[in-house]
Amino acid sequence: MGWVLEPHAKRLFSMAGLDVPRFTLTNTVEEAVQFAQEVGYPIVAKVVSPRIVHKSDRDGVAVGIDSDEEVAETFNRFRRIEGFIGMLVEEMIAGVELMVGAKIDYQFGPVILLGIGGTGVEIYRDITLRMAPLRTSDVESMVKGLKAGRILEGYRGSEPINLSELTRLLVTFSNLVMDLEEFIESIDLNPVICSSTNCVVADARIMLTDWEQRDIT
Repeated sequence: MGWVLEPHAKRLFSMAGLDVPRFTLTNTVEEAVQFAQEVGYPIVAKVVSPRIVHKSDRDGVAVGIDSDEEVAETFNRFRRIEGFIGMLVEEMIAGVELMVGAKIDYQFGPVILLGIGGTGVEIYRDITLRMAPLRTSDVESMVKGLKAGRILEGYRGSEPINLSELTRLLVTFSNLVMDLEEFIESIDLNPVICSSTNCVVADARIMLTDWEQRDIT
């Protein structure tokens, strides 16, 4: 089974109409620093390697970088990681972290997931599932089905997220998954960072179908 490198996955999602952070893939310190200065500190940096699926397990993610020197230090650390082909540099987004995902069930077809994202997805396991394609009413019921749904609507003075943008993202994502159904095993967008203005795909992983094991007769 293969996967799509994050910069390529984000370009695909952007073309499909999903919001992604401003980012660049670079293999030089100078380009990394220049882009960081353009988008403004703090920034996020991630290692890009065709040999690493879970970047955080290899210490391949750095958040909150706030100086040229730290960009250079991070780049030099990343390039010692196995299979290094570059560093992804992107603007840092603030908001509520959600997880959006898809898995191709060989009996039921594409299934879409919405849950509390970031590290919280493993702790709280607060998720809802629906079969694709999604309609607006499906997204509304998914949000209401989350135990932490009140956080999205504004809780104890916090600003509510833009539910219209979340709905747009999920419906667009669902349609994309339907188009890619025969090529993918799963897609994980974690986190999707939602604020009062938009919902941005901050991290993305597409796992591809193992064609060698598929029965195509």
